Amino acid sequence: MIDKARLSTLPDAPGVYLMKGERGEILYVGKAKSLRKRVRSYFGRHVESRWQIQFLVARVRDLEVIVTDTEKEALILENTLIKQHRPRYNIDLRDDKTYFSLRMDMREEFPRLTIIRKVTRDGAQYFGPYSSASAAREALKQLYKLFPLRHYPLETCRRRRRPCLFYQLRQCSAPCHGLISAEEYQALAEGAALFLRGKNRDLAKIFRERMTAAAAREQYEEAARYRDLLRAIEVTVEKQKVVTGGGDTDVLGFCREGNDLSLSLLFMRGGRLIGSKNFIVNWELDDAEGISSFLNEYYGREVMTPDEVLIPVPIGDEEVLGELLSEKRGKRTTLFSPSRGTKAELVRLAVKNAENSLRERRDREAGAETLLGELKERLHLRAIPRRIECYDISTIQGRFAVGSRVSFRDAKPDKANYRRYRIRTVAGADDFAMMREVLSRRFALKGAEEDLPDLIIVDGGPGQLNILTAVLRELQVEGVDAASLAKSRVERNMTEERVTRSDERVFLPGRKNPVVLRQNSPPLLLLAQLRDEAHRFAITYHQKLRGKGVATSVLDAIPGIGAKRRRELLRRFGSVRRLREASREELAATPSIPPALAEAIWRALRENDEGGAPS
Repeated sequence: MIDKARLSTLPDAPGVYLMKGERGEILYVGKAKSLRKRVRSYFGRHVESRWQIQFLVARVRDLEVIVTDTEKEALILENTLIKQHRPRYNIDLRDDKTYFSLRMDMREEFPRLTIIRKVTRDGAQYFGPYSSASAAREALKQLYKLFPLRHYPLETCRRRRRPCLFYQLRQCSAPCHGLISAEEYQALAEGAALFLRGKNRDLAKIFRERMTAAAAREQYEEAARYRDLLRAIEVTVEKQKVVTGGGDTDVLGFCREGNDLSLSLLFMRGGRLIGSKNFIVNWELDDAEGISSFLNEYYGREVMTPDEVLIPVPIGDEEVLGELLSEKRGKRTTLFSPSRGTKAELVRLAVKNAENSLRERRDREAGAETLLGELKERLHLRAIPRRIECYDISTIQGRFAVGSRVSFRDAKPDKANYRRYRIRTVAGADDFAMMREVLSRRFALKGAEEDLPDLIIVDGGPGQLNILTAVLRELQVEGVDAASLAKSRVERNMTEERVTRSDERVFLPGRKNPVVLRQNSPPLLLLAQLRDEAHRFAITYHQKLRGKGVATSVLDAIPGIGAKRRRELLRRFGSVRRLREASREELAATPSIPPALAEAIWRALRENDEGGAPS
């Protein structure tokens, strides 16, 4: 426990405090306008009434403070220290990576829209964010119908002999082939930017003026194009509900159950609700401090910063956070808690989303518990299989052989524990030996006992299961259940025309007959999901290696290409795909490749593509 006499010696100044445990580990990093007042509030006589703080205070053995000149500096330092130390009691958003936005750089010759994760201050325009890559792609799909911008890199398009299929579908204006002037294309790009910002009135006004001007010049085709754009925009806007008067706003709502703090962000762009994002974090301190910590970490990442952020309750440092976000954005951003009107209704909507997100998580957890309990019972496992690993092999006649491991925790993919293995010791097509190598490498690792799964599944029948049990026995791995999942087989009675499929079967060690789970039952669907995910993960790695190997073998077969020139080509073009797409001139521009050899490479790669290279 902290010495109470020390608390009175703390400075009455802004700064950051670090609470440490008995081994010196940092438990919590916080900021304060007054270090003395803030830290004393944790250890004062009223601390017992704030039950959520008791867990932290009881573990604190030491305290370190860093004084700063301003509250803003304290805010920045707090965020830096949290990212550096990842304290147990701070909010941790490091595993959340699904931020998607649209980017367009108006300085390009013919600007195009791309889907990106990171928002940087590079002079380009950014739109979003979108809840997922599919949501961003859907937005692009609808946008191309109104504004036919190019879809691909300009160099790739110009290598084509004719415009791509999107031009035939009227979703690209083919600037790469000179079918639209630079001025007309720039007008399309500016219109798309206005549309994505929700400036539909401004956009309609501009297009109406251009339509009138084109008609006055008797350029009726151009006038008709603007007329069609106006109609399409009006139809699209009718389907979109305008909630506020305009501008970009993020709306935060929260709710709490125990130590679970559920936060929901609604993204308003141009006065319209375009999406939302939900977070559930473990938080044991005050709600206001949790909201402040969340906002500091969320907007400290490479995400879009709006004109204003609406928050459900006052947090005490709105002004400082707003100043920090304004500096990051380069424009003014405000934070405040509305008490009435449309904005207060939006906050209440965000709160409902946070409550719903937490309720859905509780339902999923209850469903997963029931599912895993049923799986334990049906397979006679020693414990509920909270962590399950599944292994698969992918190869073609022993070439480019790879293995995969996927991991599920509480019936959900745990992608941080996915692994890929390139087979090193097995020659030829011996799936059993390959499986033995993968499993041996997995369980022979130092410290493997610390993160052993509860259940291991292999794709296959009794043969693969025997390999698994033998490896576990040889390496003395204990406390882990094993099983194999065999695919259903096609069965046909010679006296009947009807073709049927057998049930999928689960084989267990020491049992001759398989366990047949009810088809489409939750336990079987979970095992099938594991098996299919392991297969997908293995085959994508196999295809990657095979693609590189095919291109390399084609290059090796060309007279005049040795190891040095092959490395130079791959280093210059960066990827096998880029090498295949290269023109004769680009190949000849490689310092050690003369024109005749460039022609031979170009022809060989295309003959390989057309000649049915394995896929």
